[in-house]
Amino acid sequence: MSDRIPLLIDTDPGVDDALALLMAFNDPRHDIVGLTIAAGNVGLAHTVRNALKLCEVSGRDDIPVFAGTPEPLLHPAPDAGYVHGQDGFGDIGYPPPRRQAEAEHAALAILRLSHAHAGKLLLVALGPLTNIALALKLDPTLPQRVARLVVMGGAVTGHGNITAAAEFNFYFDPEAAHLVFEAFERIDLADWEATLAHGLPHERVAQWLAADSDRARFYAGISEKTRLWSIDRRGDHWFAADAVAMAFALEPDGAQELAERPVAIELQGKHSRGASVVDWRREGGQPDRVNILLKYDQARFEGLIQAALAAG
Repeated sequence: MSDRIPLLIDTDPGVDDALALLMAFNDPRHDIVGLTIAAGNVGLAHTVRNALKLCEVSGRDDIPVFAGTPEPLLHPAPDAGYVHGQDGFGDIGYPPPRRQAEAEHAALAILRLSHAHAGKLLLVALGPLTNIALALKLDPTLPQRVARLVVMGGAVTGHGNITAAAEFNFYFDPEAAHLVFEAFERIDLADWEATLAHGLPHERVAQWLAADSDRARFYAGISEKTRLWSIDRRGDHWFAADAVAMAFALEPDGAQELAERPVAIELQGKHSRGASVVDWRREGGQPDRVNILLKYDQARFEGLIQAALAAG
């Protein structure tokens, strides 16, 4: 029996999701047992297609891809096509992938794989939490079989990136985030503010993307639009949220500062719907169920990205 860690990634590719996936594909210590795909950055047809194409480009057609829910649980939400391109991969017009997604729904795949790898499964959520929330509704015992859940989402001091208070993934489907945060006894969280603390200098990223590798060439193409958008709006660093979360997932010992606190997801606020409310002073008496990443080894983070792009 393999001693590699079984890894299930729930994602909505998305340019930064793609970088995180390349990092996971490149890690021999983990066995990727599936990609479950959500709507989020763009619509589900695009995110599924993007996941399949990235597997193909990376020579990882062995990884099963499962399509999930095409919309949030309750309320419509805007996508982020203006950042990632309307197809989520920079609108470069790549040839369609050769294969299709599996017939099994993502939520059912999450449950089946949680049984197949009970007590060992690393579940990494890079997009809206709709698929995992639906799986929880079908089987509330899911958390008992997940060894570790890593989530990219939230803005722990309320500095949002889609509204004044909310981060995109949680704002897209706050009800799903609420269900997940209520159900799991422990969540490792890499939020938007951790992303801002671990920016990547544009010049260094450009050097990596100039490498003579299929992965670097493909990623240079799909990320060009969002990198130019970032230069215009966010200065001399590019921010890859899902890559930060994936570094934390793959190499948790790279975390240099963490904070354990209660976290709730706001569902009703006129100005704060989707906000991740951290009880920093523990006023409510709730247990510290969320382990918040505050600082990660920057050199290790950048090394993982460079290796993922075969740019070393």
